[in-house]
Amino acid sequence: MITLWERQAGAGAIFGVTGGVMEAALRTAVETLEGRALEKLEFEEVRGKEGVKRAKLNIAGKEIKIAVVSGLKNAEEVMEKIKNKTADFDFVEVMACPGGCILGGGQPIKSAKTRNVVDVFKKRASSLYEIDEKSKIRKSHENPYIKEVYKEFLGKPRKP
Repeated sequence: MITLWERQAGAGAIFGVTGGVMEAALRTAVETLEGRALEKLEFEEVRGKEGVKRAKLNIAGKEIKIAVVSGLKNAEEVMEKIKNKTADFDFVEVMACPGGCILGGGQPIKSAKTRNVVDVFKKRASSLYEIDEKSKIRKSHENPYIKEVYKEFLGKPRKP
């Protein structure tokens, strides 16, 4: 019998850290569009707790401009730039909480004393990345539940 743990993708674990949704999506996008398995699954360009991260990636011969944004003030600034056409992105991830869900309101509150000596973001993020690294399935599109949804309802992923 296959357990739930064996059916979930590590890519889902990293959704909680800023850049995690983007990283999971990039794993699928690259493999789908290029028709090849990635040698390295980590996209360091989208990791880190900066409020706005920008990167350019070449996927299937096309330059893709991406932005990873966390914190509503940063989101507002980036969206304003997109609206005013002073920023040009093909793909944007926005997380309301600075640093992503791992620093959000639903997380245990650490005292100022603790936050002065412990990098809470780093500890929480490294835990999620470790779950991903140890997962049997690390790509969203390889999750058996997702495969079943495509088989039963969606057909194949749509290519642009």
